[in-house]
Amino acid sequence: MSNGHEDTTYTMGRTQAETERLIRQSRLYSGLTRRMLTEAGLTNGMKVLDLGSGAGDVAMAAAELVGPKGRVVGVDVNAEILETARTRVAQAGLEHVEFVAGDARKLDLDSDFDALIGRFVLMYLPDPAEALRQLSTRLRPGGIVAFHEIGFNPNRLPHAIDTPLAHQLVNWTMEVFKRSGAHADLAFRLYGTYVDAGLPEPRLEYTALGGGEPGWAGYQYIADSVQSVLPLLEHFGIATAEEADLATIPKRLRADVDATKSPIVLPMTVMAWTRLPVDGG
Repeated sequence: MSNGHEDTTYTMGRTQAETERLIRQSRLYSGLTRRMLTEAGLTNGMKVLDLGSGAGDVAMAAAELVGPKGRVVGVDVNAEILETARTRVAQAGLEHVEFVAGDARKLDLDSDFDALIGRFVLMYLPDPAEALRQLSTRLRPGGIVAFHEIGFNPNRLPHAIDTPLAHQLVNWTMEVFKRSGAHADLAFRLYGTYVDAGLPEPRLEYTALGGGEPGWAGYQYIADSVQSVLPLLEHFGIATAEEADLATIPKRLRADVDATKSPIVLPMTVMAWTRLPVDGG
């Protein structure tokens, strides 16, 4: 999700390269997100609100679960990226998905949604708990709240690979997120965020993806992520394009895996889901 005027700087930028990164990111995380949505209870015929839809991947996953009798409304403040989402949805034949440009907290949305969902979005909001509090009013009694967030925390970020390059990339990422104002450790505070929002305590699942084999998608995903934050790396004086040397990151990471005989572990993600109370229950 891109940021609004009152929100933090969207660390990953709004370029075409970022849109492509989001699509590739979904290939890595789609299985986890879909499992969360299934475990949370998304099912045929439901009406779903997707927060921070971006290129539309989470909305499309939800659309498959709720089927043509259901409906998915995706919201993002970045109107341009929603054009990509609309094109992809049309190509997939998902006629029960629509996208709305704007800040979901301020839009005049329906109040009969069965689920509120999102991936890697709450971390860019100034007050994630207040956002959940506001948006949960758009749900029916018994409605689902399910979010999948990524956590950048040096004390909890697992690193199977221990090389100068790995540490440099992590340090750059941590610093740019810190300076941009994003909640880099929001994933690890999801439980408290739900509680602070007045929601029932959520179920949680902590997962970290890893790999190291030749051709592993994670190599390019890391390079893509550095490319997306590069403008802020340079703006804040953290690193230059020459220092990042984007084109060689996948090759250098693969060489480190070969040298250390250790895999790369991507940042931890946390999935949290709960249901609102049912009237009279």
